Amino acid sequence: MTDPARGARARGSQTATKDVLRSRLRARRTAVPLPAGDRTARALALSAAAPAVACYVSLPEEPDTHSLIETLAAGGTRILLPVLRREPDWAWYTGPDDLTPGWRGIPEPTSDRLGPEALAQAAWIWVPGLAGTPAGDRLGTGGGWYDRALGHASADTRIGLLLHDGELLDALPTDPWDRRVDVILTASATVWRAE
Repeated sequence: MTDPARGARARGSQTATKDVLRSRLRARRTAVPLPAGDRTARALALSAAAPAVACYVSLPEEPDTHSLIETLAAGGTRILLPVLRREPDWAWYTGPDDLTPGWRGIPEPTSDRLGPEALAQAAWIWVPGLAGTPAGDRLGTGGGWYDRALGHASADTRIGLLLHDGELLDALPTDPWDRRVDVILTASATVWRAE
């Protein structure tokens, strides 16, 4: 028989462990300049042939996605961007002038909202995170938005994580609902998920 109190304590401990790791990784990102490498070129090589790609507009401390979004859009790829509310939502990218600060100042499109099911149109999804592992585990920024959103992706959609060097770790604390990624791009490496 399962003890609900013990399960709750374990989840609380897991959350606390993730929060400590998030704090440490965020501090590292702001403490030292992190190289850009050729991550954007590799992300383009992987996803440029897709008719639709989901991405996010990066903040200054994150690996840059601005040039990835602009280059994909210029090549005719349609770009879905997140609309960060409690429940996942998406909208088409229509240009940098049509972005507005959303939750926590994260830029989001002003175009029509498409709902969570729109993600099924994307052949590639580039997600943010603070760390990843060769097994494809991802430490997100907290809140589980992408884990909920990725439930609407097509089964054959590729998921990529953009990280800085030093954020590829041997192991991460995970929860049953955490969704694995297929590939991690750091400034200097491309790491496909070990099967």
